[in-house]
Amino acid sequence: MKKNKIFIACDTSNLNLVKKIINQTKTKKLEIIPKFGLQFFYSKQGRKFLEKFNNNFFLDLKINDIKQTALSAIDSLKDLKKCRYITVHANGGLEMLKAVKKKATRTNKNLKVLGVTVLTSLNNKSLKEIGHTKTLDQLVLKQAGLIKKAGLHGVVLSAKEAKFVKKKYKNLFIVTPGIRLPGDKADDQARVVTPYEALKKNKVNAVVMGRSLIRGNIKNNIKKLVDHLNQ
Repeated sequence: MKKNKIFIACDTSNLNLVKKIINQTKTKKLEIIPKFGLQFFYSKQGRKFLEKFNNNFFLDLKINDIKQTALSAIDSLKDLKKCRYITVHANGGLEMLKAVKKKATRTNKNLKVLGVTVLTSLNNKSLKEIGHTKTLDQLVLKQAGLIKKAGLHGVVLSAKEAKFVKKKYKNLFIVTPGIRLPGDKADDQARVVTPYEALKKNKVNAVVMGRSLIRGNIKNNIKKLVDHLNQ
């Protein structure tokens, strides 16, 4: 049976804590891959650690800039040999997305580019404040279409939108953040679902989890996750 793919968010600049998270989330029952965001990547120790890290990892940079700057950013990551996933934001536009995909493939043949849609911390009210006239669902579907047209490997969106995006774009690899174990606080997330809802009901390909797993006893949290998915 194919293992559930879990990207574990290492959202800290504390290198010892990152090592602890990586070590204590190891399990044969799930496919767990560490995900490093801006906080860790921007830290002095973080960048050096990733240069020598010998396991597959996800680099969540949400690249969003003019095409040439985005390409230069990808080029600067060529020493990170074990980077398997990287994020770029749909807001950068079609030409930037296409260029980044092409550059990433040439830089590292194993690197998959994932397009980020509306952040899971936002809702319809937030979008209106920014100036969008489309509803959240409409905007996510529009951005997913842009990501598909650009030829990216997958899309990052809330599990609440996964079902209708998957229906229209069947072959897109779907990754969903905003995941919490039952009873956990939503914190700064606006569109939250459980791992079971995302992976089993909405059939997404992978989920991103952080606080539900790394707060408190990490090994116990992993056991809770396995039990939750096996319900």
